[in-house]
Amino acid sequence: MRNYDLTPLHRFTVGFDNVSRLMDAVSRLDEGAMAYPPYNIERFGEDRYRISMAVAGFTESDLDITLKDNTLTIAGRKTDEEDSSTYLHRGIASRAFERRFELAAHIKVKAASMENGLLHIDLEREVPEELKPRKIAIDAGDGAKAIGGPKAA
Repeated sequence: MRNYDLTPLHRFTVGFDNVSRLMDAVSRLDEGAMAYPPYNIERFGEDRYRISMAVAGFTESDLDITLKDNTLTIAGRKTDEEDSSTYLHRGIASRAFERRFELAAHIKVKAASMENGLLHIDLEREVPEELKPRKIAIDAGDGAKAIGGPKAA
């Protein structure tokens, strides 16, 4: 297992306490579990994204999409069906899966849809007005303004 020392980064960053948790989670990934189901992540412009996942054989009722603490979880579980078919070859996987995506701050899930065996999840970054960059006026230094307002004499 690989361990990373992120201590030098603490000198240049403020408020990124969860970075070490994310790095630890990445180091523990199981490569076999990452192969199914395949997915794409697309970017449209500055603030819009789409996750497309191949879920052939699953219906909307077999899928569960959950967002909790900036973690998007997509799980698929086939309902138990009696299948009387005898397969000579079964190449279409319908095994249960669970895939997690860590979303950045202010990323919102806008919609989810199924089309031609693909599950599409649309995401958008919505930064609140108070967090957007703003200009700070520089006082001319005439002493007329104080932080608490003018003082009464």
